[in-house]
Amino acid sequence: MTEFNDTERESKVKQEVVKQQLDRLEADVAQLKAKTQQEFYDELRNSVLEETAQAIEKMRGFGNDTISSFAIFIRGMKR
Repeated sequence: MTEFNDTERESKVKQEVVKQQLDRLEADVAQLKAKTQQEFYDELRNSVLEETAQAIEKMRGFGNDTISSFAIFIRGMKR
């Protein structure tokens, strides 16, 4: 009888492990959902705007306040 209980307990543990793995896999798949065309566009736009703001911050033709203002304005254009 003890061997049967041990086997049953092991089976339940294995079932729980498999269930947890499936739950994690489902969560991973949910995160990989396809982006809409608008989401893709917005992500690309934000990336370009951030790159532009970083490039402006490297400029040394104006004062720091002016450069910071330009960068803030550009970052404000993100969606």
